[in-house]
Amino acid sequence: MVADFDTIVIGGGLAGLTCAQSAINSGLSCQLLEASDDVGGRVRTDKVDGYLLDRGFQVFLTAYPAAQSVLDFDELQLCRFEAGALVRFSNRFHRFADPWREPKHLLATAMSPVATFADKLRVAKFRIDTTRDELQDIYVRSEQSTIDLLRSRGFSDKIVERFFRPFLGGVMLDRNLETSSRMCEFVFRMFSLGDTTLPAQGMGEIPRQLANRLPSEVIQLNSPVNSIGGKSVILASGEQLTARSIVVATGAPAARKLLGDPSPAVGRQVTNLYFAADEPPIHDPVLVLNGTGDGPINNLCVPSQVAQTYAPTGKSLVSVTVLEEHEDQDHLLRLVKRQLATWFGSQVSSWCHIRNYVIPYALPRQFPTDLEPVAKPSRVGEHVFVCGDHCDTASINGAMASGLRAAEGVVALLRER
Repeated sequence: MVADFDTIVIGGGLAGLTCAQSAINSGLSCQLLEASDDVGGRVRTDKVDGYLLDRGFQVFLTAYPAAQSVLDFDELQLCRFEAGALVRFSNRFHRFADPWREPKHLLATAMSPVATFADKLRVAKFRIDTTRDELQDIYVRSEQSTIDLLRSRGFSDKIVERFFRPFLGGVMLDRNLETSSRMCEFVFRMFSLGDTTLPAQGMGEIPRQLANRLPSEVIQLNSPVNSIGGKSVILASGEQLTARSIVVATGAPAARKLLGDPSPAVGRQVTNLYFAADEPPIHDPVLVLNGTGDGPINNLCVPSQVAQTYAPTGKSLVSVTVLEEHEDQDHLLRLVKRQLATWFGSQVSSWCHIRNYVIPYALPRQFPTDLEPVAKPSRVGEHVFVCGDHCDTASINGAMASGLRAAEGVVALLRER
């Protein structure tokens, strides 16, 4: 029987879109099946009353090597955060910037009570150690938890609690810092070597750019897949498609179900709350960290201070990230607004709550040994491949890198036949 396609990609997130684009560029016929009403997976942006709401606070790091090879950065109109953070403790905000990238804040950072002078020297050494070698060298270093890595490098409790725990905890959605040290070093390298940005039209423009490069007939939305077997894909509608190869590019929970793996896919949850404000609570395009651990807020930012397009003219958008699970979202909203009021005063009472996003599986959990190896083999069956951020670092780069690997595997397989 002649197959319908050279390859079928299941899942229209960053991994699946990257894989499909690479396969088509290699001359293969491809069908991409996406269960939802649009592409993007966990990287999507909603437009609500003139505000751009990313589904969960996310940033795009220009140092991502896979993204550099796949995306047109100019087309994304990337808007830059300041490198560093404002850290809230002792009833004040304290600046802690990257002096290599923000020399104007060198004095403020040197005098900052966020860390000891010795800690600041250790940060400089950490930066050197994560940027001087090739990325692959980081991927084979001895693996331990992030907190153990920081302690082994001599960082004090002061900088760990005030900066690393909310900063790395916010990036990896793991305030306990149990995540693999390889992920920690990867993250620190990416933040050190490039800009932290938002696309002018929201994070959803990243998958949109990839999708726009594909022929219109390639992407089939609202097409959940029930099962795969041999060279066949069975959709929930009952339709059956065949291909010479199949790529499972869903998130880990759906991937394991399709691949018949009964082990649970454990992920990290996050809740993102958005507020509309008449005035920005901070004027710099910078991340704000909770340096005490008190209250539900881990970090916040004002996306409209980074990219004005995130809010209507004359308005500001405030994004708040909460890491702990909260079943009662109304109660969480009250707790968050109470904490915001202690930080920013009476102006918070006039803020309008726009929306909460509760994301049960925002990132795959990656403990030590989970990144051994970092880049997982893509081929998992005779004709079946898998990709996604659970197959690499839990990041945009990891999703794209695994998508490229899967496409390379498919091309190699079909050229053998």
